[in-house]
Amino acid sequence: MIVAATRLGILRSSAQSSRVSSTGEPATKSGTSTFFGPLKQIDAGLLNVGYVEAGPANGPAVIFLHGWPCDIYSFVDVIPLLASAGYRVIVPYLRGYGTTRFLSSEAFRNGQPAALAVDVIALMDALKIQKAILAEFDWGARSADIVAALWPERCKATVSVSGYLIGSQEAGKMPLPPSAELQWWYQYYFATERGKLGYSENRHDFNKLIWKLASPQWNFNDATFDRTAASFNNPDHVAIVIHNYRWRLDLAKGESKYDELEKRLAASPVIPVPTITLDGDANGAPHPDANSYAKKFSGKYTRRVINGGVGHNLPQEAPQAFAKAVLEVDGY
Repeated sequence: MIVAATRLGILRSSAQSSRVSSTGEPATKSGTSTFFGPLKQIDAGLLNVGYVEAGPANGPAVIFLHGWPCDIYSFVDVIPLLASAGYRVIVPYLRGYGTTRFLSSEAFRNGQPAALAVDVIALMDALKIQKAILAEFDWGARSADIVAALWPERCKATVSVSGYLIGSQEAGKMPLPPSAELQWWYQYYFATERGKLGYSENRHDFNKLIWKLASPQWNFNDATFDRTAASFNNPDHVAIVIHNYRWRLDLAKGESKYDELEKRLAASPVIPVPTITLDGDANGAPHPDANSYAKKFSGKYTRRVINGGVGHNLPQEAPQAFAKAVLEVDGY
């Protein structure tokens, strides 16, 4: 850990920073990395998963999980920081993104959170990773929270943007204050066939709008968005996204094989592994109030706000702050 922290410190000192975190550390040097190296593919559970890997093969494993509407490029500037610090970094495309494909054309294109969490376990099994640090945001944070709660023996620690995100269909039936409901406008749009067609035909511009709303102070350029937007051309993307949001409102059914997991998740289980939660000070996406979930973490727990206009795509907007949290939680 001392060596890793020293290496990360050297990287920080050589980087210009446009934002400052609440701890006074450089919060971002976004956009310095543009290339991962070759994509890999591996059969894992129901999927053939596309992923990138960096760092020593025998290093401690860190798995980064992206959200919607993002992809593995959310971690493009974080990967070299952790790989150079000696970690084996794995960044997969979620089902419905990039080069990840279902092994069977007959498989149900299921976007329910339990299914995506099982994908994480299947990938770890395929890569022969018994235990890993999970670091993530948005859909990825939801999946990692589920893994940490239901399979804590597979999760050494977690860094989670926006806190505790485990939900259920029952919880989704409860109305929110009007201002909160307004933030979920796209969830209701996706509940309609017009919304499904609109997303299918306009996914590039739709998702670019989501980026702007979720990170209103992030001045990303077209090239940055377009390299991620290519992953939305996955043939299963629309089906997975629409099912995910309809499932949350109990407008679409999941698969019975996940029923037992959903029962456990409906009880809002605590997360026993060491955790750092991160929030950008300019997060425009729907997210829970920090006071509502602090007691959901029974292990060592820290919450940190990253200041300087950081929005929802925190790993990409503030990669150094994100990498620092991974290093810190590994020492808990």
